Amino acid sequence: MQQPQNTEKADRRRTVGLEAQEQVGVRSTDSGENTMMNGTKFQELVLDRNNLNEAYLRVCRNKGAAGLDGMTVDELLPYLRKHKQELLQALQNETYRPRPVKRVEIPKPNGGKRKLGIPTVIDRLVQQAMAQVMVPTFERVFSDNSFGFRPNRSAKDAIDRVVQFYNQGYHYVVDLDLKAYFDTVNHDLLIRFIEQYITDPWILHLIRRFLTSGVMNGGLFERSDKGTPQGGPLSPLLANIYLNELDKLLTSRGHKFVRYADDCNIYVRSKRAGERVLTNVTRFLEGDLKVTVNEDKTSVSSPLRAKFLGFSLGVGRGGAYARPAWQAKQRIKSALRKMTKRNRGVSLNLVFNEIHQKMRGWLQYYSVGKMTNFIRHLDEWLRARIRQYIWKQWKKLKTKVNHLVKLGLSGTSAYTMANTRKGYWRTAHSKTLTYTLTNKRLERLGLINMSKTLQSIQSA
Repeated sequence: MQQPQNTEKADRRRTVGLEAQEQVGVRSTDSGENTMMNGTKFQELVLDRNNLNEAYLRVCRNKGAAGLDGMTVDELLPYLRKHKQELLQALQNETYRPRPVKRVEIPKPNGGKRKLGIPTVIDRLVQQAMAQVMVPTFERVFSDNSFGFRPNRSAKDAIDRVVQFYNQGYHYVVDLDLKAYFDTVNHDLLIRFIEQYITDPWILHLIRRFLTSGVMNGGLFERSDKGTPQGGPLSPLLANIYLNELDKLLTSRGHKFVRYADDCNIYVRSKRAGERVLTNVTRFLEGDLKVTVNEDKTSVSSPLRAKFLGFSLGVGRGGAYARPAWQAKQRIKSALRKMTKRNRGVSLNLVFNEIHQKMRGWLQYYSVGKMTNFIRHLDEWLRARIRQYIWKQWKKLKTKVNHLVKLGLSGTSAYTMANTRKGYWRTAHSKTLTYTLTNKRLERLGLINMSKTLQSIQSA
C-alpha cells in the first residue's frame, strides 16, 4: 500500500516507543546468513530492535481491523510505550500466548464465503517480526515457479510464465483446486517442513502457539487443531512452506507448473499426460500432505478455456497472450451496473468517484492482458449508463428542458425531447443526449475514460 505524504516523519515518531528498548539481538536480519547452519538463534533475530521497529511500521501501514481485544492500530504505540518490557519478557521466556483470532467472512466472486481470521494488533506485530526473519531463509529454497505472497513477485509474473509455457508447446493444463486449503493444513506436517530449514526450538514453539490459538466465531470459541487462518502476516509464508513440498515434487519430475498460493496449474503437452499427472499429484496431496483436491473444480483442459488468477489465454500471430477471463469481465460489468443503477439516489460525483476507484485498480491488475476492444465497448456502455442516470436525476419536465437548453439545444427541441415517451435506456442512446452529454463533457464532469487510463498504465 502506498504511504501518504510525510510518512517518513510519522514513521520516525512511531518508532520512539520501540527505540528505547534494550537491543536484544546481535545480528541484522538482512545479513543473508543461514541461521540454521551458523547457530544464530532466531529469538535474537526476531527480537532485534531494528526488526521489531520495521514490523511495527509495517503493521501500521497495513492498517486493518481490530482483533478480539478491540485494540486498533492507532492504539498500538501507546500500548507499547507502557508494556514493551513485559511483552519482550513474555516472548523471551516463552510465556507469550497469542489471542484467538476473530472470525470474519467476506464474499467470494463465485458467491461463497471466504473465512478470515483477524489477529490482535499485538499478535500481528509479533507475527510480522517472525515473518521478516523467516522469509530470507525460505526464499532461498522456494521454487522459481511459485509467485504468491513473495517479495518482488506478482500475478503479472505468474501470467507471463503461463504464456511462456504455452508458447513452448504445453497446450494442456492440470488446473488444481484445493478444498478449503488454509483451513486444512496439518500442523504436525507444517512444523516438520519448517524444521528442514529452521531448527530453533523457540520460534518453532511460537509458531505452534499461533497455529493452535483458536478462533472466536461470534461468541463461541473454536479449537484450531489444523489450518492456518488467512488474515495474519505469518499465514501466507506458512502456506507457501507447506505447498513447497508439492513444488519440490513437481520440480523433481520435470513438470512445468505455476503456483500462486493455493492456485496451482501444471502444464503438459497432451490430455493423456495431464490425466496421468493429475492422478499422481492427487495421490501425493491427499496422501502425503493431507489436503483435499476438489474434484468438481479440478480439471485437465486447454489454457485457452481455463481461468487462472482471473486470466485466460488467447492465441494470435505472435503466439499466446493473456486476457481477462470471461468471468472477470462479467463481474466488473456487474459491479458497474450496480454503481450506475438509475434509482440509487446518490450524487453523480459520488458515482464517478466509486467508478474511478474501482476501475483504476481493475485496469492496473488486468493491464498485462489484451483487452483494448473490451474496454472500448465497456466505455461506450458505461457512458450510456451515465446518460440514463443523469436523465433519471433530472426527473421533472421543466428541469429537463432547462438542462437541455444549457447544453445547447433550442427551446423547441429541448421541450420535444423532454416530452419523449421512450424508456430511459433508449433515451440514453438517442442522438439528442449523445449530442448534448458528449463524451468530453462527461469526462469533464468526472467520468473516467477507461481506454485512455489503460493506455496510460500500459505505456508507463
